[in-house]
Amino acid sequence: MDKTIYIVDDEESVIASLQNLLSSEGYQVSTFLSPSAFLDRADYSTPCCLIVDLNMPGLDGFDVSLHLTERGYSIPTIFLTGYGTIPLTVRAMKAGAFEFLTKPVMPDALLRVVSEALALSEKCALASQEKRAMTARFSSLTPREKELMQYVIRGLLNKQVAAEMGISEITAKVHKRRVMEKMAVRSVSDLVRAAEKLGLPEQS
Repeated sequence: MDKTIYIVDDEESVIASLQNLLSSEGYQVSTFLSPSAFLDRADYSTPCCLIVDLNMPGLDGFDVSLHLTERGYSIPTIFLTGYGTIPLTVRAMKAGAFEFLTKPVMPDALLRVVSEALALSEKCALASQEKRAMTARFSSLTPREKELMQYVIRGLLNKQVAAEMGISEITAKVHKRRVMEKMAVRSVSDLVRAAEKLGLPEQS
């Protein structure tokens, strides 16, 4: 399976240096001078990793990572920065960074991290594909259906859901069946597992 390394940095010299290093090792490299250009891609389904600068005008590296997560992609991300501080490192790790490196990056360190990131991406490719499909299914729900889904995964019965939403019990059953169909699940327990995989916030 093809593997691609994406590089997003607003400095052409940095991109050229990283591309030369990685290409010389036989890697397939795709570069972007802005986060928006990278995010305009429609698909990142093949095993890949992302090397992204944290400090760029407009969208930064954290924004790029957030956008990918919202689309259901889990791409091992290597954050680069010209200066490393403990708070920045902590924030990067909380953002799901695979690794956090400071510029100038040592070639051996980068190659090791890239190799590990691609291995992880290949292993998780199927899971990522399933999550993207699930994210798309959830996005197809109407706001009302999403509201009902939250009640259902909390364990409320049809009568209770109807009372919470101000609708009849029959209507609640119809909406519930439609949600189950759209989410491609057969039981409430399957719906709960789908919500967990999507990382939906628990409602109290």
